[in-house]
Amino acid sequence: MTTYHSYEPSHGHRLSHDPVNAIVAPRPIGWISTVSGTGVRNLAPYSFFNLFNYTPPIVGFASVGYKDTAANAIESGEFVWNLATDDLGEKMNATSAAVPAGEDEFEVAGLTPLAADLVAPARVEESPVAFECRVTQSFQLRTAADDPVDSWMVLGEVVKIHIATHLLREDQTFDTAGARPLLRAGGQGDYFLPSDDHHRFMKRPKPATR
Repeated sequence: MTTYHSYEPSHGHRLSHDPVNAIVAPRPIGWISTVSGTGVRNLAPYSFFNLFNYTPPIVGFASVGYKDTAANAIESGEFVWNLATDDLGEKMNATSAAVPAGEDEFEVAGLTPLAADLVAPARVEESPVAFECRVTQSFQLRTAADDPVDSWMVLGEVVKIHIATHLLREDQTFDTAGARPLLRAGGQGDYFLPSDDHHRFMKRPKPATR
């Protein structure tokens, strides 16, 4: 018989570290670039990020606290998502540091800004994939009791995609494992990588015939 460690989050988890972000894992990293109203570049990683719609593609990230990234994206209506890969891990991590307002994280991490085609925020030139996005919705999260949470959700339609051609296989599919995207897990700094060794293919069931 299975035993469980059960708890109500509002009463504490009684563990050494909150397990929620280790359970809902691994998660893609929202490495988001924005630009302020005064033209200052901003680049920061967010572990609460994902794809929420296929056609049109809509991605979103949640910012715990109304930080520069959320503020810039909401106020300008634009952001760029950059793929954080294993070889860019240290530079990605450097952009998570709390730096003085107005300081450019591209310069802090030694990254190269590359002009986007349809939006104002710069792409990370070193990243092999980038999504140029226009904000479609933004809102503050709320509890089940309708109390405001100090987190803001920003959703954006992907209006242009850039993929380094070396990550396209001969059959013109994207090489997910080959891109070596860093995936965030739990703890204070746990990450994972996808691997072809752990690839499982499961085709969606066909609709039942009547």
